[in-house]
Amino acid sequence: MAAPVIVEATVKQTATLIFMHGLGDTGHGWSSALAAVRPPFMKVICPTAPTQPVSLNAGFRMPSWFDLKTLDIGGPEDEPGIRAARDDIHGMINKEVSAGIPANRIVLGGFSQGGALALYSALTYEQPLAGVVALSCWLPLHKQFPDAKVSSDDVPIFQAHGDYDPVVPYKFGQLSASLLKSFMKNVTFKTYSGLSHSSSDEEMNDVKDIISKWVK
Repeated sequence: MAAPVIVEATVKQTATLIFMHGLGDTGHGWSSALAAVRPPFMKVICPTAPTQPVSLNAGFRMPSWFDLKTLDIGGPEDEPGIRAARDDIHGMINKEVSAGIPANRIVLGGFSQGGALALYSALTYEQPLAGVVALSCWLPLHKQFPDAKVSSDDVPIFQAHGDYDPVVPYKFGQLSASLLKSFMKNVTFKTYSGLSHSSSDEEMNDVKDIISKWVK
């Protein structure tokens, strides 16, 4: 895996954001936008996914956290790939914890496929994290939940989705949020009217506010 893009804290680091990009992107795609909204004491880590063939894109090789076979709600999923990617993210969390940042001051986030990985990684991590920022995404391997969950019920989740998303259907985000709300106590699902499969200034301002609430 390529070295992650790291934006160091501008004062003494007491918190970390690990944020995963979407399919075909790199850690550079999000680092500057996140640097603009994080508190000064938070380090931002934007890893780049390994390059691999993606079934959904006719087998073309591109940065991808796991193989995507379809974006249909009930379609087949790359379970071994999802679990392997999750293990990589858990390794990044553990590295921060070893460096002295407690798990409850580590936020996981991601966009699209990266957001899906953030949700799955947080729910299957034994220590409670500060929260999850899940943008334009879905809960992978959703049929395995809540049984697959090992996190505490009160890890906060901020899920955001544009209602004009042509890539990851808005309905898919809604259904994931409904499922999450059935076994997690602190789930927010925010709709951005007219937003397609992307982010917006309004959304990034909301991300800024929510992160500053989670890690003071």
